[in-house]
Amino acid sequence: MTRRRPEDPWFVESFAEYLEWERNLAPRTLTAYRREVTGFAAFAKAELERGGAADVTAGDIRAWLAHLHSRHLTPRSIQRALAALRTYFRFLAEERLIASNPALLVPHPQVERRLPPSVTVDDIGTLLDTFPDTPAGRRDRAILELLYGAGLRVGELVAIDLDDLELNRRLVRVRGKGRKERIVPFGHKAAEALAAYLPERARWRRKAASREAPLFVNQRGTRLTDRSVRRILNAAVNRTAHLHNLHPHSLRHAFATHLLEAGMDLRAIQELLGHASLATTQIYTHVDLAHLMEVYRKSHPKA
Repeated sequence: MTRRRPEDPWFVESFAEYLEWERNLAPRTLTAYRREVTGFAAFAKAELERGGAADVTAGDIRAWLAHLHSRHLTPRSIQRALAALRTYFRFLAEERLIASNPALLVPHPQVERRLPPSVTVDDIGTLLDTFPDTPAGRRDRAILELLYGAGLRVGELVAIDLDDLELNRRLVRVRGKGRKERIVPFGHKAAEALAAYLPERARWRRKAASREAPLFVNQRGTRLTDRSVRRILNAAVNRTAHLHNLHPHSLRHAFATHLLEAGMDLRAIQELLGHASLATTQIYTHVDLAHLMEVYRKSHPKA
């Protein structure tokens, strides 16, 4: 059981310890939960004159969500804020730090589910053909080939170390959300791009003093960041004539959608993507349906 901190009527640190040690959340997710709970506690104290978590009612949580709406936050952001509070108050109730969970009485706001932008196999080929045959170009092509070829999140890609890669077997070890590891296969195109990049990586790594061994590095030999990968993709998109608003996650969407269109089982795609719930993966069934309807309209004589 998490140790109670009587000096803190909001139990924020106890909640953070629970998320870190029992839920094993990634640091970025932990920071987001802490931010949401701290923001709510500050609002409840200043605007609602609540002395601690035990004083909070469902009406207070609704008032917080209305406050977020007045600040023009998106429905999705408000939904995330409520999800954090649901987890927070569930923890407090299970630890008997409060008598009951007020968040249970607050429904989730409705969020329009937007489908990811459609990216065809030809679009991917066009994008990858924009990279020049230079040291940086070979690295950048390897990055996008692996993002698409293995369906990775950007955070997963930049966290890969050299030891995680089995180039001969075309496998890579990935650390996903909640620090869960999975082994993901990738295709021969990604393998060829990685083989072309690795000599450049070895040369750049000689400049670095770090004891880490990241797979993707900059020309100083240090690990690439999420932001660097986004810049690489943006530069590639700007070199094409028709691809707009494409972001790294679009390649992950394309990976899943193209596998589904080719007939792969949805549960297999779930495993490759590292989704904890099949419901998360099922968005791609809607993408596939849109593709099938488009083919039908173009092909069927009575469409």
